[in-house]
Amino acid sequence: MSSKQQRVGMVGVGLMGHGIASSLQRHGWSLNFLEHPGNQPVEDLISRGATAYSSGASLAADSDVIILCVTGTPQVEDVLFSDGGVLEGLRTGRVVIDCSTAIPSSTLRIAEAVEAAGGRFLDAPMTRTPREAAEGRLNLIVGGDRELFEAQLPLLQSYAENITHAGPVGSGHKLKLLHNFVSIGFSTVLAEAAACAEQGGIEAEVLVDVLAQGGGAGTVLERLRPYILARDDSGFRFSISNAHKDLGYYLAMAKDTNAIQSAAAGIHQVLEDAQSSGHAHSTVPELVSILTDQARK
Repeated sequence: MSSKQQRVGMVGVGLMGHGIASSLQRHGWSLNFLEHPGNQPVEDLISRGATAYSSGASLAADSDVIILCVTGTPQVEDVLFSDGGVLEGLRTGRVVIDCSTAIPSSTLRIAEAVEAAGGRFLDAPMTRTPREAAEGRLNLIVGGDRELFEAQLPLLQSYAENITHAGPVGSGHKLKLLHNFVSIGFSTVLAEAAACAEQGGIEAEVLVDVLAQGGGAGTVLERLRPYILARDDSGFRFSISNAHKDLGYYLAMAKDTNAIQSAAAGIHQVLEDAQSSGHAHSTVPELVSILTDQARK
């Protein structure tokens, strides 16, 4: 079977998953997907030949590669292990690729279960945004057997432009959590600094200029700059609830590896406070306003 004859099954056609699905179709892959209330509208996918399935088992039975793009570890485990789940329909030699953000210790158990069912497994978490997903320009960090990784590269390259083989199974999810700790950590520090600057009477433009010319320059500043200057969060639509979840996963990984986690614990607490005060669905840039408001109470 040539690579483009592989049937791809998508579980999770949300903001990121819909972009991946569109990119796969644009590159000529045959697409199946699991019906779910959390999916984005799928009429465009169906009009281009995608087939909907009502259960993970039936999707897996009719797919050669199954891509998981769900919220996190509980959802991945449910999709695979529940009654009528993916593992029930998995055939020998089929491949499961998990693009979700997950706890690495769970990833190792999942990989063992997939292999026990006759399948093969890659963890391939992604970075960047839904826009890059739709453009086929995601970043992927892949853990798993090198030969399997290379065999699946044509598929991965259909929706990603920067693809790193991180090492054995679980390495992708470990590196994704390290990446998100740094990214979310920098964002939280910057939001707190911007709130402090506002409280201290520093003009937002002056703060941004000074940071951009010094040690604060970089991707995170450019992501938060529009919000600091004009309360525009459209360029970084990552929710506080997702940031809180990812930091919780990082803390679980750090505990499993006996690593120091003092800074991560502090950042997690900031996100916990924001979430518990009713801002779970606010975006990370909105932390600037949330922290400013907290200081004024």
